[in-house]
Amino acid sequence: MSINIFFMDGYGIYVWSSFLVTFFGCLFLYLKTKKTLNKLEKEFIEETQNLSSEQFERIKNQKIPKEILISHSKT
Repeated sequence: MSINIFFMDGYGIYVWSSFLVTFFGCLFLYLKTKKTLNKLEKEFIEETQNLSSEQFERIKNQKIPKEILISHSKT
């Protein structure tokens, strides 16, 4: 494999630096979103623990809360 592939006739510095900036930007957004989602799910679980059994059963039948409750019961 030739090293000239990485240099790209002198444009490699721009291509690779753009790639790295984009990669780290997307990585940052992913990690921040994941952290926020985990925080919101944790708050939701805490709120559901304070509900009456009738309210809790009503929430369990809804799609998104059901997925959150199931995913946290495994951990």
